Amino acid sequence: MAPTTLKSSSRASATPTPKGAWKMTFLLFLFMLVNFADKIVVGLAGVPIMTELNLDAGQFGLLGSAFFLLFSIAAIVVGFIVNKVPTRWVLLVLALIWAVAQFPMVGTVGFTTLLICRIILGAGEGPAASVAVHAVYKWFPDEKRAMPTAILSQGSAFGVILAVPALNWVIVNYSWHHAFGVLGVVGLVWSAAWLWLGREGPLGDIELAGVREQRVPYLQLLTSRTFVGCVASTFGAYWALSLGLTWFTPFLVKGLGFSQQQAGLISILPWIFGACVVLTTGWLSQMLMARGVSTRVARGVLGAMPLMIGGVLMAVTPHVDAASAKIALLVVGSGLCGSIYVVCPPMIGEFTPVAQRGAAIAIYGALYTLAGIIAPFVMGKMIQASGSLMDGYMAGYTVNAVIMVISGLLGMALLWPDTERARLQARQGAAPEFA
Repeated sequence: MAPTTLKSSSRASATPTPKGAWKMTFLLFLFMLVNFADKIVVGLAGVPIMTELNLDAGQFGLLGSAFFLLFSIAAIVVGFIVNKVPTRWVLLVLALIWAVAQFPMVGTVGFTTLLICRIILGAGEGPAASVAVHAVYKWFPDEKRAMPTAILSQGSAFGVILAVPALNWVIVNYSWHHAFGVLGVVGLVWSAAWLWLGREGPLGDIELAGVREQRVPYLQLLTSRTFVGCVASTFGAYWALSLGLTWFTPFLVKGLGFSQQQAGLISILPWIFGACVVLTTGWLSQMLMARGVSTRVARGVLGAMPLMIGGVLMAVTPHVDAASAKIALLVVGSGLCGSIYVVCPPMIGEFTPVAQRGAAIAIYGALYTLAGIIAPFVMGKMIQASGSLMDGYMAGYTVNAVIMVISGLLGMALLWPDTERARLQARQGAAPEFA
C-alpha cells in the first residue's frame, strides 16, 4: 500500500463542480443574510433601546459584547460536530435557534431579558459562518472556492444593506420590539425553505474516497504559521466589524447629530463598500490562481494588505473635522477589512485534511470572533471615561485602527498557505495515518 499523504495539491484537482452547487450557495448566502440582520438590529436600535431601558454607554457596550459570550465556545463545539453530522441538519437547528431567540423581545422586556436573549442568539450564530463555509466547500473543489466564499461573505453585507432600511422603517414607524419580531419570522421562513431544498454536498465524500488522508494532530494544525496568521489578521478585521454592528449607528445619532432615519441610511454605506471589496477579492484571487500565481500572493497578500491600508485610513479619522470626512474614512477603512474573510477559509482548507476541515475552520472562527467580546465593551468604557462623547468615540476608533494595522502586518508575515502543507508533511514524515 502506498504511504498515506495529506490531500493532493488543490490546483492539481480536476474535480468538476456538481450540479446544484450554485443553488446551495444561494441558500447559504440567504442563511448568512439572516445571520447578519440578526446581529445588526441591536446597533441599529441602539438609541431607542438605551432611551427606553435607561442604559448608559457601559451597559450598552456590555449588551453588544454579551452576544459573543458563548459565540466562540459554540463555534468550536459545533465545528467538531460537523465532522460527523451532516451540515444540512446542523444549519437547520442553528436557524431555528436564531428565530426563537428573537420573539421574547416583541413584548415588554428589561435589560436582563434582552441580555440573555442576545447571549442565546450568539450561541446559535457562533458556528454559522464556519458551518456554512464547510457546507459550501462540499460543493466546490479547492481552486474554485474563492468566489463561493466571497458570495457567502456577501450574505453579511446584504444582510445589513437590505435589513437596515427595512428594520429602521419598522423601528421608526412602530418600535424596536417589532423589529426583533420581524427577524424571528424571517428566520422561520428560511428554516422552512432549507428543510425543503437543502442538500449535503457530495465532494467531501469524494475527496475522502479519493485519497486516504493522514489526520494531522490538531496541535500542529492550530500552531501552524498560516493558521496563526489567519486568526491574527481576522481578529483585527472583526474588531472593526463588531464596532460597526454595535456602535456605528449610535455614533451617527449621538456623536454626529443625525436623526434615526438618516443614520439608518448612512449605516449601510460600510456594507455596500465592503460588498464591492469582497466580490473583487474573490474574483481577483481566483483569476490570479488560474494564472499560476502562488496562494501566498493570491490569498495571503491579497487579504492582509487591505487590512493595513484600512487601519491607516481609520487612524486619520480623529484628525478631520467634517462629519462627511469622518464617515468616509470609517466607511472605507472598515470596508477594506472584507478581503481577509474571503481568503482565510480557503487557505486553511489548503493544508487541512477534509475530515478535520469543519473543526479547523470553526476553531479559526471561534478565535478571531473573540474580538467581538472585547471591542464593543472597550468602546463603551472609552466613551464613559472621556471628557466628551466625540473624544470617546475617536479614542475607540483609534484603538481599532492600531489593531487593524498590527493584524495586517502579522498577516503579511505569517500567511504562507502554499508552503504550509509541505511543512506539515515534512513534520509527519512517512508516519502511518493519524488517529
